[in-house]
Amino acid sequence: MRLGGCLAGGYKNVDEWLRLVKDIGYKAVTFPLPPGSDRAEIMEYVAAMRENDITNAEVGAWSNPLSDNVAEREAAMRKNIDALQLAEETGALCCVNIAGSRNSAAWDGPQRLNLTQETFDMTVKNTQAIIDAVKPVKTKYTLETMPWIYPESPESYLRLMEAINRDAFGVHLDICNTINCPERYFGITGYVDHTFDLLGEMTVSIHLKDVKLGRKMTVHIDEVQPGEGEMDFKRLFERAAKLRPGVTMIIEHLGSNDDYAKAFKFLRGVITDSGLDASLV
Repeated sequence: MRLGGCLAGGYKNVDEWLRLVKDIGYKAVTFPLPPGSDRAEIMEYVAAMRENDITNAEVGAWSNPLSDNVAEREAAMRKNIDALQLAEETGALCCVNIAGSRNSAAWDGPQRLNLTQETFDMTVKNTQAIIDAVKPVKTKYTLETMPWIYPESPESYLRLMEAINRDAFGVHLDICNTINCPERYFGITGYVDHTFDLLGEMTVSIHLKDVKLGRKMTVHIDEVQPGEGEMDFKRLFERAAKLRPGVTMIIEHLGSNDDYAKAFKFLRGVITDSGLDASLV
């Protein structure tokens, strides 16, 4: 497994980017350029990763292929196709997006239609179209698990895998995103095991975050700095270490590069304290 993360900006070119990555200690990164970037610049980052043993974990295609706005939906589909092509060309492990949302005000927001059979079928069709447009052989197209959007559970991910029926479709785990009820929160260790039991063999990349249940009515679960919540990182790393070599674990959603460095140090410490081979990350 390869531990890495995002950056909160602070760089203008590949040299500054690489310095930040090395300063934190990342062994895996999200690809720093979007689809449509200058080809020469893209290859500069690819070369920097290859020469410094840094894994290109994922290309983000963040957009809403389920939008009820036709222009937005079509643009999202094009972005996903372009991002998947970029992932294939740069050797990323995966291209990742969420399925999208039927929420007209928030591309990733909750909406009563999100968890309907109609939306499930739309997600299947969209995913098939994206994969079939590129036909990747080196990378996977993945959907990040979410709290209120398919796939919101290991079971619904398996349903999607079966319905999409494409070898190039893989699993992108964000277990914290699916901690959407007290049962999963208080039984988080068992839920980590359950998730890996069902999806581990198909997992390409994993997002690392932490969650904390607030004392509010009704249930309110916040995303917090790794180490400040209840995520069982020890069990997560133990299970991830048993997957095929090279699965990436990416820290995300922090406000500064100092926060990313703090999270990386904490998580690498968990790996070491767990008796796992820290040289793997």
